[in-house]
Amino acid sequence: MVDLFVDRVLVKNNKDQDELDTEREITMRLQNRILMLFFASAACESCQDFAPTLTDFYKRLTDEFYVDRSAQLVLLYISLDQSEEQQESFLKELPKKCLFLAYEDPYRRELEAMFNVEDLPTVVVLRPDCSILIPNAVEEILRLGPDCYQNWQEAAELIDRNFMIKEDFEEKSMRSFSDPIRRLKYKVEDDKKKKKKKRKGWSGGGDENAEVDGKEEGEGGGGSPW
Repeated sequence: MVDLFVDRVLVKNNKDQDELDTEREITMRLQNRILMLFFASAACESCQDFAPTLTDFYKRLTDEFYVDRSAQLVLLYISLDQSEEQQESFLKELPKKCLFLAYEDPYRRELEAMFNVEDLPTVVVLRPDCSILIPNAVEEILRLGPDCYQNWQEAAELIDRNFMIKEDFEEKSMRSFSDPIRRLKYKVEDDKKKKKKKRKGWSGGGDENAEVDGKEEGEGGGGSPW
């Protein structure tokens, strides 16, 4: 996700239109989140009709008034407006927490071509690794509303870090369903190594690489200091 916007400037849709212009800021904002790329234009009547629904959808998933914890979701407006005035007008219809690319940024058109945007409005939903989860989620958002986020979350295999302290996350993120089997395997191998180490200790001061198994101990025992 971050790679898609490295060396780019993302702008917050707040009063001051603060910029995220460093790799660290962009990483903190986008990492481990589902990204919605909203392609639209103020001149598009369908876009105007859809904007209130999208705004309500996003607010219900990220606004503290509706939820205790914000969803791991980012909305980025990709303007296909014909003028900066049109873009500024349309941004007023979108959530204050959403991001956008400046009108003068040519990357807007590059993204349009990259994701083969043909119809407006289009909401491209991306996994954290930048792969496409849904080419256009407009119909799904209209049909299911905020309920569709849970489907996206599961399909994107998001790591929910909000429930974990740092130590728990680092430990649990390395585990899988086969983890108990692996731990049992490693335990058996460790036990074997410990036994081998003991037997080496009993074999005296000879070759360090020599191995003494049960059969050899029973036959001679000549190497034993006892």
